[in-house]
Amino acid sequence: MEFKNVSVVKEANVYFDGKVTSRTVVFESGEKKTLGFMLEGDYKFNTDAEETMEILGGDMSVQLPGESEYTLYKKGESYVVPANASFEMTVDKYVDYCCSYKK
Repeated sequence: MEFKNVSVVKEANVYFDGKVTSRTVVFESGEKKTLGFMLEGDYKFNTDAEETMEILGGDMSVQLPGESEYTLYKKGESYVVPANASFEMTVDKYVDYCCSYKK
């Protein structure tokens, strides 16, 4: 899949000492997505807007808000994180992802 008629912010978003990086893609409509890559590790993120995380490669175990267990998400799967929430994840090898933000 590819995106057409977009702008890409050249500067990377870098987290966790470079273990997580992404680039912001801006659509003509103003919609924003990030395309990113995560290396092995345990991570905790906070959201401002609702996010849909689409796994493009690899897999990750995620504990979403209100859940007591981690769920494994693999290539081709996605999950939604509510706005103003925090969630945790474990990456065993790597994850290639696309994150979409709800306005």
